[in-house]
Amino acid sequence: MVVAQESVAVNGSRRLTPQEIADVLRERIRAGELKAGERLPTQAELAEEFGVERSAVRQALRVLHEDGLLTNVSKGSPPRIAEPAGERGEPQPTMVALAPRLAQAFSVPRVRIDAACLTAETLMLALAEPLRLIHEGRIRPQSIDVRILLPSRDINLAFPISVEDRGDDDPVHERWLAQRNAQGQVLRHNLYALRSTHGVEVRVTFRALPFTPPVKLYLLNEQEALIAYYMVTRREEFTDSGTMDMYDVLGTESLLFSFEKRAGQRDAAFVVESQKWFDALWETITSDLTLF
Repeated sequence: MVVAQESVAVNGSRRLTPQEIADVLRERIRAGELKAGERLPTQAELAEEFGVERSAVRQALRVLHEDGLLTNVSKGSPPRIAEPAGERGEPQPTMVALAPRLAQAFSVPRVRIDAACLTAETLMLALAEPLRLIHEGRIRPQSIDVRILLPSRDINLAFPISVEDRGDDDPVHERWLAQRNAQGQVLRHNLYALRSTHGVEVRVTFRALPFTPPVKLYLLNEQEALIAYYMVTRREEFTDSGTMDMYDVLGTESLLFSFEKRAGQRDAAFVVESQKWFDALWETITSDLTLF
């Protein structure tokens, strides 16, 4: 049997832990070396490759199963690589689908996340899952680079806005601005905390869009594009000062569509063009954004 590069170290002074074995297999799945629907090698073959006991392999497989990367782990035959979440059926609401996608994206050594959205709310909440896995020691990124495009505070938003035009004194705009800033600050704080707790190199950058984005777009490691439409609706919100009647969007409930480079030529082209679109905005018509 050909010994994989990652397992050469087992011939040295120490054996890989179950978590390290899981990390190696996770990276092979992410890189497409192990494809959705394929069976893994047997436990005996994996134990031989990594130079460990079968019990260590079984623990590694349980970790991958808990992360949603394997199916049929408890059956007699070797488990299969699970289909990615976005390929298991209909698109799911953003808040449901984004967290597992981010967890998978954070499993590589160098993480790059680009996002264009109305606020950072959904991204902030979905990051809780990969952050949990990092704190538990189940994934170990070396660096994290996050770039986020948000609407400028100085433009007239298409939404959210008051049903009755309030001009410069629109309380809906002030509410949106406060949420945009607070959510961005929390997201940045949570990621920068990884510097001191886990020694991860982290960079989080914001830039301001001169328009209201009609969709939310997430680009993961230049390998996957996730897109959802902002559905505009009229709703009321009750506050201490009265009722705000507004045109708004419910971003966390928008259906998220996934496109992956490895899924074929059509999906690959969408990922590449989406990344080009994001990079062009970042480098041209956007401006510095300070959250305060």
